[in-house]
Amino acid sequence: MYKIVLAEDQKMLLGALGSLLDLEADMEVVGQATSGDEVLKLIEEKQPDVCLLDIEMPGKSGLEVAKLINEMDQRPRIIVLTTFAKPGYFEKAIKAGVDGYLLKDRSIEELTTAIRKVVDGEQVYSQELMVDFIREKNPLNEREQHILKLIATGMTTKELTTTLYLSYGTVRNYVSEIIQKLEAKNRLEAVEIARSKGWI
Repeated sequence: MYKIVLAEDQKMLLGALGSLLDLEADMEVVGQATSGDEVLKLIEEKQPDVCLLDIEMPGKSGLEVAKLINEMDQRPRIIVLTTFAKPGYFEKAIKAGVDGYLLKDRSIEELTTAIRKVVDGEQVYSQELMVDFIREKNPLNEREQHILKLIATGMTTKELTTTLYLSYGTVRNYVSEIIQKLEAKNRLEAVEIARSKGWI
């Protein structure tokens, strides 16, 4: 049985969500809070498996609560439920250490599936937010992306100079800048990082 604590400042939505989750055979809502401070007390008292957090709440925000939860010895999994589809909020939530970030327009089936996944150690984020996040966060300009794509095919620096009609020193500067921007150890790791994030 998954024990769940809900935090949502709109009481009607809080009650409706609690009732829907309680209908699931493997879930039990053990606490409901309408503020950030209240949810922290409930987590300490109830020791839930999962905490569903709204971002905008009286007192501490959902993101502030998420940071504090992550400092706990035995912390519940954290899923942010929000109406905000802004990449900025999503980025802050990732930094706060949340396990899931879903928009409130999702179905209850998607939410319950996400709860089960995060308890099993997976991370679940709304797809549209991931796309926006990746687009926004690519630190490489078009020229650098093109060069990294060529590097990914196995081209050497000498071959790059011929293909791009650039001097050896200029190509080396580009490659060095790419490695630095991606915080990679070398060109091969830079390729791996950029591929994993969908940047090339």
